[in-house]
Amino acid sequence: MAVAVVFPGQGAQRPGMGRELYERSPAARKVFEIASQFAGRSFTELCFNTDEETLKRTENAQPALLVVCYAAWEALREAVPEFTPDFVAGHSVGEYPALAASGVWTFEESLRWVEQRAKAMHKLAYQVPGTMAAVIGLTGEQVEAVCAQVQRETGEVVMPTNYNAPNQIVISGTINAVQVAAERLKEAGARRIVPLMVAGAFHSSLMQPAADLMTEAYREANFQKPVYPFFSTIEVRVLDDPEELRTVMGQQIARPVRWQQSVEAMHALGVDTFIELGVGDVLSGLIKRILPDARTLRVVDSKTLDETVAFLRGGTA
Repeated sequence: MAVAVVFPGQGAQRPGMGRELYERSPAARKVFEIASQFAGRSFTELCFNTDEETLKRTENAQPALLVVCYAAWEALREAVPEFTPDFVAGHSVGEYPALAASGVWTFEESLRWVEQRAKAMHKLAYQVPGTMAAVIGLTGEQVEAVCAQVQRETGEVVMPTNYNAPNQIVISGTINAVQVAAERLKEAGARRIVPLMVAGAFHSSLMQPAADLMTEAYREANFQKPVYPFFSTIEVRVLDDPEELRTVMGQQIARPVRWQQSVEAMHALGVDTFIELGVGDVLSGLIKRILPDARTLRVVDSKTLDETVAFLRGGTA
């Protein structure tokens, strides 16, 4: 048996997230305390009591997800100290708790950089308006072909940016180009086009100025060699060289997330169990669509923590 620990990205956040783990686990509680002291704002207030509209703002959602995801990791390690994952991975901003869990950064370093990333993305999204939409029912190749055609015709950016699961691809680009592409994709046989409530065209080339800002900022970042293998869902492989990590993470927000390909690659390396840490079950659902026979576990509240601990200690789940 090989186990990958995975962390969700922006969009998974919800009011009240992390509260049960905070109340149950001293280790999780300490993560919230460290984050609040480090950032100068209350993460218990942000995660537990803030309304959905405030929480989904990029500059709030990303740090809040990091805190809750890392708190779940610490709660699991507190409960099963001997547990060592075979891989850690994350979806988009989920790579930040993955980097902290793998030992590339301390938690405080991850929080510093995720806050800087969120601010860069938030600022650029207002300067360069863009949007995203999920395309249901077409293959990656079909979506790529339509987007390429629309780009040639409009001279604007639209491209696949999240390869989430079979026949579930997210596109990003200018508002006009995404709208044109959506109509063409429907004509090509897409079952549904679901507009995403996001502030910008994340993971597309429109994010390049923000990626350049992060690349410059990361010149002073302290990248360590991972203790647990960090599986990049941008590169679709393990990254263990600190300088390569510096380069890839600098450009991460302007490059597509290849989640499906990464799950398949980890499975090919022996992973049969995925543990989703933090909030919700988005990644577990995608993994089941990619690998129907994979075992998925979660740590998002007391019940799922108990189930995962029982499994890791030789029980069943």
